[in-house]
Amino acid sequence: MAKDFPELEEGNGLRTAEPAERSFVEGLGQSLRTLEVVIRELARSEVPVLLLAETGAGKRSTAERIHQMSPHRAEPLRIVSCADVTEDLFGGDQREESALFSSGTVYLDELGDLSSDCQKSLLRLLPTVEGNGRGNGTRARLICGSARDLEAEVKAGRFREDVYYRISGVCLRLPPLRQRREDIPSLMHFFLAKYAHDFRRPVPHLSPATQHLFEEYSWPGNIRELEDAAKAIVAIGDEAVAMGGLRSLLLRSERGGNGERISLKQASRAASREAEKELILRVLNRTRWNRRRAAQELQISYKALLYKLKQIGYHDYGAS
Repeated sequence: MAKDFPELEEGNGLRTAEPAERSFVEGLGQSLRTLEVVIRELARSEVPVLLLAETGAGKRSTAERIHQMSPHRAEPLRIVSCADVTEDLFGGDQREESALFSSGTVYLDELGDLSSDCQKSLLRLLPTVEGNGRGNGTRARLICGSARDLEAEVKAGRFREDVYYRISGVCLRLPPLRQRREDIPSLMHFFLAKYAHDFRRPVPHLSPATQHLFEEYSWPGNIRELEDAAKAIVAIGDEAVAMGGLRSLLLRSERGGNGERISLKQASRAASREAEKELILRVLNRTRWNRRRAAQELQISYKALLYKLKQIGYHDYGAS
């Protein structure tokens, strides 16, 4: 195991998954449950698996699920981010090689990001990994994931054909979230419960309007983007305020279609702006739009209030 080789430390794109991260099946939607039989079959074998899906669509979670159900489940699951890997991880001495692939499961995340030099170094190890302990002492299970179509990358000359055929014993394509909208309610409930537990807060109950927005949105960032939205709602603690910020971010992402993740900082800032706007308008209504009295109640300067009213498009309303 990894602890037998102290020179193999996390870094260089490598980390070991914590047990808390291995909680995938509870959040499975109906369409992914149909893949459970396939996942169970794959878990029983030692054949290399290639997972193809858009960014955020659940490749890593599926790899974790295969590992959980495999004979290697009591051993480490090592996750290697190929975008961060240098040749040293695959090109070290034999002791380092055996440490990385000595036991458990190795998941190569976003294999299409691997440099040509690293592909060459990995190729040297693949026959050992492919043997999975049969006569050579190596027992690691290999799973790879990619958002790129590696077959197309091979044809374009950007990915080695010999590596592709070694790692694609079984190729499993995971559908994007927009093609399985029926999964959205169960996945959202799972993530809300997860972050409510993490933040020690009650599980939010979403309004019909918010549920409708989530079910109609195309989620270009897939499950990862959905998880970020759930995290923001729980962290902010007020669905109305959170959705004031999230709605504009979701719609902007929809127009751009670039699959960028919603960061918690972005969501918090947007929600804070929405909460500030609601508070200002509430105080102005109470003071019958007397801006000087409102500024006093809000404990800000009159000039600052005028600036904020201009920001939200209400600078022409009310008396001084």
